[in-house]
Parts: sequence; C-alpha cells; structure tokens
Amino acid sequence: MDEADINESSTEAELRAVPSYGVVERIALISFFSLVMLMTVLGNLLVMVAVCRDRQLRKIKTNYFIVSLAFRDLLVSVMVMPFGAIELVHQNWIYGETFCLVRTSLDVLLTTASILHLCCISLDRYYAICCQPLVYSNRMTPLRVSLMLGGCWVIPSVISFLPIMQGWNSIGIDHLIEARKFSGDSNSTMCVFMVNKPYALTCSVVAFYIPLGLMVLAYQRIYVTAGARSTDQHAAAQAPAPLQTAPPTSATTACAETKAAKTLGIIMGCFCLCWAPFFITNVVDPFIDYAVPEKLWAACLWLGYINSMLNPFLYAFLNKSFRRAFLIILCCGNQRSRRQSLLVPSVPCPATTINGSTHVLR
Repeated sequence: MDEADINESSTEAELRAVPSYGVVERIALISFFSLVMLMTVLGNLLVMVAVCRDRQLRKIKTNYFIVSLAFRDLLVSVMVMPFGAIELVHQNWIYGETFCLVRTSLDVLLTTASILHLCCISLDRYYAICCQPLVYSNRMTPLRVSLMLGGCWVIPSVISFLPIMQGWNSIGIDHLIEARKFSGDSNSTMCVFMVNKPYALTCSVVAFYIPLGLMVLAYQRIYVTAGARSTDQHAAAQAPAPLQTAPPTSATTACAETKAAKTLGIIMGCFCLCWAPFFITNVVDPFIDYAVPEKLWAACLWLGYINSMLNPFLYAFLNKSFRRAFLIILCCGNQRSRRQSLLVPSVPCPATTINGSTHVLR
C-alpha cells in the first residue's frame, strides 16, 4: 500500500467517525428537540389561526407573508425536524436512501422558502414606511403579493428537488458521500448531504446572501426614514405654535415608525444569528476538504431550525394586534377576555397604521 492509498484510507476513516452520545446526552438532546418542535408547532398554528379568525388581521397585506411563513415553519417542525432529531440521537438512518433524498430536498426547500419570506416581509415594510401611500398601493397590489408568495415557494423548489434528486450536488464527491454514510457500526447508515463547490456557492448565494443583501438595504432605508421623521417631529414640537404645521397624528406616526425600526433591528439580528453560521459553514466546508466536524454541522443546522420557533415571536407575538387575537383564541372566545383585550391601557407611543399596515411591534 503506497502513501496515497494510506492517506485515502485515513480520510475515509475520519469520515466514518460519527460522534456518539451517552445516555445523559441523548436525554438532553431528546428534551431539547422535543421542546423546539412543540414550541414551533404551537406558535405557528396560533399565528395561522389568528389571521384566519381575525378580520382586521386579514386586511393587512404583510400578514399574508406571515401566514405563509408560519405554514412553512410548521412544515419544518413536522416533516424535517423529527427525522433529523431521530437520526442525530440514534446515529442511524432507517428510512432508506430515497426518503433521505426527499427529506434533504424538503429541508433545502423549506429553509430557502423561509429566507425568501423574510426578504418579502422586509420589502413590504420598506414600501409601507418609506414610500407614499399611493406608491405603496400601486406596488403592493394583491396580484404582486400573490406573485411574491408564489416565488417564495417556486424558487426554492427549483434549487432543491431538481438538483438534489438528480445528484448535481454530489458530482465529483460521490466517494466521500459513500464513505460518510457508514458509522463505526457496519449495520448503521447516515443520511448524508454533502455539496460540491458549484452547488454550495450557487445555493448559498440564491438562498441566503442575495436575500440578506436586500433585507439589509431595506432595513437601512427604514431606519433612515424613521430617524428623519422622528427628528422632524421633534423639531416641530420645539417650534413656536404658529410654525407647527404638522397634523396632530403625525407625532404618533413618527413614534410608531421609530419603534418599528427598532423591532426590525431585532428581527434582522435574530435572522443573522440563526442562519449565518450555517451558510458560512456551507460555503467554507467544500474548500477545506470537508473538514467541518459533524457536531458543528448539527449545531449550525439546528440553530437555523430554531429560527422557525422564533418567527412567531418576532413577527406576531410582539405585535399588538396579534396579541389581542391570541388572547381571544387562548380564552376560547370568551367575551370577557375580548373586552379586556380591547381595554388594555395604552402607552405614550400607541400602535398606528402606516399605508394600511400596522407597524408598531411592541
């Protein structure tokens, strides 16, 4: 056996080394995964039911994206997370190679769909806050909203099922995938998803980096607009009475936009925190001969899954209108709870509607 064969055997041995977990670690993992899946299911179901039952929520265009996002997150929790959790805990894939490809394709599809939904929400809020009402109405028509929602599902389908089922992602690395499928136990197999350099770059750019760039630009403009309006209102408030020409409700609107901008910062931060590690690792791994440890891969992947659990909190639970709808649902429509939800004391910066969309997320 020459040196090349020895190095190849050593590489395959490293690929076969799958992390094993003790009893305590398995219990901890099962508890953690169960909590994430349960919270994801309940949170996103609550969002969908709230919009379906509340007529006021259905009038806001942004909420159509939120419902579609909630449906996507619900699919992740029931069609992707359970199989990934079982494989990770037991270190064995028992569902066959075909379903492995289907599960992987669904994973890529739903992950990409989530990011595109977040991008569409940022663009909708950009037009609502930064543009005039007529511009918002012309650009965010029902047809355009429908086309954007369709794109959030069609584009991910094209870059997931087609290349993965055809094996385009594994061209040139088939031997590495076969070696990594098996653990130390010859009876155990793993559902391995590895990507070559062209697929890693193309998929990551389309699914993450381009939407991220659009989100950054949109939120930057929202911050600038909200800050400028807040400054103008502050100056108007300090001016003598004859010079105060702003309408009485404009200060409330400026305050609402400022609070909305701060909330968008939280949204952007959570989005980057959850998905950036995975997509950075996804691009780097092929260029370092797939040396990223399995445990690091799993951590990055589940950090992205956690974003599905956080989305209901970020886009709904922090919204005054959604909180009112949730209270009514959780109290089973009790009229007393309904009255209490409508009589909650207001704060100095109440909710407001900007271009037909509520943007104060408290």
